[in-house]
Amino acid sequence: MDGIEPDTKDWTWVLDRPCEQCGFDPAQVPAQEVAAALMAAVPRWRAALGRPDAQVRPAPGTWSTTEYAAHVRDVCRVFDERLRLMLTAENPLFENWDQDRTAVDDGYADQAPERVAEELAAAAASFAVHLDTVPDDAWERPGRRSNGSVFTVDTLSRYFLHDLVHHLHDVGA
Repeated sequence: MDGIEPDTKDWTWVLDRPCEQCGFDPAQVPAQEVAAALMAAVPRWRAALGRPDAQVRPAPGTWSTTEYAAHVRDVCRVFDERLRLMLTAENPLFENWDQDRTAVDDGYADQAPERVAEELAAAAASFAVHLDTVPDDAWERPGRRSNGSVFTVDTLSRYFLHDLVHHLHDVGA
């Protein structure tokens, strides 16, 4: 599956220009507004997960709405932890996260849409609260992925938001 942890270090395009697929424009979203955008997306995920076909893959090799939502739930959790590390440690190195392995190991395809909706809402709320409490002087604090990519709190939050918006586009929500 196409995801947020590519093998390449060139992830910056996400923040340099609008996404041709989903239309997300990083220049239009200051990092300080990501928490509100995240919480505004939760009802859209709930609605998508309430559809009768939420567990049906639209094509082989394409996640169902439930699988995408479980992924977004886990992205919220992972990025919440990365944010915590960035705010409490000097230039932390993030633990590698294999999102495709997680999808298989955690059985995303078999999870109940209602449960995923509740867990996504809780994970989003936690991350949003922590984003809302980032001090003004902390938005440029760095952190590193295991592949060497360097983020700041600002770029991490907007990179996250692109993933959220892109996956809403993927499921037609």
